Parts: sequence; structure tokens; C-alpha cells
Amino acid sequence: MAKIAFTAGRVSGFKCPPDKKQAFMWDATAPGLGLRATPAGKPAYVFQSVYQGKDLRITIGSPAAWSIPDAQAKARELQRLIDEGKDPRDLKRDALAAQAEKQAAAAVQAVTVGEVWAVYLEARRPRWGDRHYADHVALAKAGGEPSKRGTRGRGVTIAGPLHPLLALPLRGLTAPVIEAWAAREAQTRPTAARLAWRCLKAFLSWCAEQPEYAPALPAVNPAKTRKAREALGKAGVKNDALLKEQLPGWFAAVRSIGNPAISAYLQTLLLVGARPGEVLALRWDDINPQWRGLTIRDKVEGERVIPLTPYVWHLLASLPRRSEWVFASANREPGKAAQPIAKPHQAHDKACKVAGIEGLTLHGLRRSFRSLTEWLEIPAGVVAQIMGHKPSATAEKHYTVRPLDLLRVHHERIEAWILEQAGIVFDAKAAPGALRVVQAA
Repeated sequence: MAKIAFTAGRVSGFKCPPDKKQAFMWDATAPGLGLRATPAGKPAYVFQSVYQGKDLRITIGSPAAWSIPDAQAKARELQRLIDEGKDPRDLKRDALAAQAEKQAAAAVQAVTVGEVWAVYLEARRPRWGDRHYADHVALAKAGGEPSKRGTRGRGVTIAGPLHPLLALPLRGLTAPVIEAWAAREAQTRPTAARLAWRCLKAFLSWCAEQPEYAPALPAVNPAKTRKAREALGKAGVKNDALLKEQLPGWFAAVRSIGNPAISAYLQTLLLVGARPGEVLALRWDDINPQWRGLTIRDKVEGERVIPLTPYVWHLLASLPRRSEWVFASANREPGKAAQPIAKPHQAHDKACKVAGIEGLTLHGLRRSFRSLTEWLEIPAGVVAQIMGHKPSATAEKHYTVRPLDLLRVHHERIEAWILEQAGIVFDAKAAPGALRVVQAA
């Protein structure tokens, strides 16, 4: 190869002939240093030598970025590495990998809790129910939006318990920070704060399993500290439930509610023992009159099928079909399908006052279902399966399989007994009325 001394003029004037794919000019000063040009591309300094009997070529860079002396010095450095038995390509790859790792580490150190929270929700959403996902969204909401609870008191919504943490860098979620947050939130909304804390622990455990986020976290989950747990306190034991002797008054008051959807919802809630949100989320497609089954979208197991008992089926069949939702509200925005009823607890509270019952919550109706079955000595596994509780014994988990018809025997007995205690005369063999379709205005 002919070599010439590189000068600024020679380097800037070097071009590749149009009839060639590439052209080289080699430096006479630094062994192995060359300038490569192509018809379409810009020239670049290259280094060429022999390593372990094979040709080796490495691109150094553009003449616009490298001066001739710098390029010559780099060529000499590369040749020294070869003379020492080192492959410059390996060293370059290692340097690039180290730089990429450094940049990735810097990015992880800078990422915020809010950014990772959004990734977490998107990644976990396929494994969560709608209600569970909505809870996570609500916990991190910014607030400040017009309140939908009327004009009493608050005019705008307040931020969720986790929102103050979202702007922090992920590496900033240390144990002292979380403990201070827990102490603040516990002063104004301890119940919501406890839920937020549990979700935060699960979030941080997930982050620790992700290679891209784990470096920003300590080895031990910073939310799992005694100080944070004690700051939030323990949830009070709930014991609100209907007594057997309160059933007549409760049913009379609830059946007198002017809104048929709310009245049916509350009675169904008591008679199926499901969670309030699970019953509210019922769709018409979840009802199977042929096999007399009711599909419940379970927040724990995904979904479960329970018997569609006679009285409950009469309640549901009497409701108008305003939308896909069984318990659809009569009030809806123009041009939109009716949504599930809102704030049924308010009507329930009024009905309880009429019946002289204090402190009974919607979840207390679920607790009432479980408590009332004690009068009938129903097997605990049957009640748990209907309610969607996880089995608590090995036999229940691995050996007991109850088909829908077997559950129906017990569930219809429970319903009949509750109605009897409430003084409601009902013919279980009577055919339920056909569903009425309400045309949208």
C-alpha cells in the first residue's frame, strides 16, 4: 500500500472515485492509520493491522471530529494493544458496554415513582380485575377535579394517598421517607392509607424483580418496616351484621326504596354474599337462566359461578334492561348508555334508619350472609365457595369439588330460610317475569 504523509489539505480533498465502492489513503507517519471514503458517505479514519494472523480493521472516526495528530495517536495506541496480545475490538466493546451500563444506571437513578407506577399498572392489569385496577388508579390520582358528589362540602376531589410520592425518584423511596408519609396520611385517612401502603409494598416488590429498576432499590423492601406499620395502625374489627330478628324490618325498608335497581341490588347483596363491587359489576351476560348460574367477577380468583337462586332471579328479571349493566342507573348522560347505580349506600343508610338498624354497611350485608348461615349449619366450605373466600384447609383446596347443582341445594335453602325469617311469602316455583327492555331516549 502506498503511503503519504497526512496533511489537512490531503485529508479534506480525499474523495472516492465514482466507479469504486470505497477508496483508502494510508498515512506514512502512523502505522495502520488510513482514511476511508465511499461515493455516498463521508470519509472516516480507520486503523488496519493484523491480529493473531487475521486482518483487523477498526473505525476511529470522522476527520471533522478527529485531528490528524489525534488520529495518529489513536492508531499508535491500537497498535500497542495488538503488540501486547490484546484485541482492540474487545476493549472497544467492553468500553461501549460499560458506557451503556453507566447510562442505564443513570437513567434508573433519575426515573420517578410515577413513571414506574404507570409501567407497573400496565404490566399487572391483565392479571387484575377491573375494581382492583381502579383502586390503584384512584390511590395515585392528582385530585383537583370537579367533585361528582354534589355541592356539599368539597368542590373538587382530593389527591390519592400515593400521589405525594409519585414525583420522587424511585431511589428516593427509602424507609424514612415512607415512614414519614405513613405518619402524615394516617392522621387524616388511615383506612385509605393502609390500603395504599399494602399496594406500595407490592409495587416495590415488583420493582425489585425487574432488572431495570432493581438497582435503584435497597436489598430489603423499604415499605416493610415496623415503624410504617405502627404509624398506620390496625384496622378496626368490623362486626356489623344483620341479626335474625332484624330481617323483617330490613327487608320491609329496603323493598320500600323508590329506586327498583337499588332495592334489588341491596337484596341481592344480602342473598348471594358477594362483595358490594362484585354485585354492582353484574352484567346481563353474567346471568345464565338455562343452567341457573350467576357469574361473579371475583377480585381474588378472577371469576366464580354461583347458583342463581329463585328469589334473586325474580329480582333481576323485574329490572329494566337499560344497558349491559344489571343494576343500571335511570340517570344517564345524553347519548351514552346507562352506568351502574351510584352511591347505593346512601339509600341503604336511610332504609336502615327506618328499620331502626344502626351502623350496617354494604359490606356488612356480606358479613350478614355468612353469619346467618350459622343457623342452618351449612358446611363452611360451601359458604366460602359461594362468597368467594379462599379454601382454608387442605381437603377444601385439593379434594373437595362441588358442582353448581350441589351448591344450589345449600344456597336455595339459605335463601328460603332468610325469606322465611323476613316474613316474605314467595313461590319459588313461579316463573320469573320476562326482562323488560327500556329504549334509550
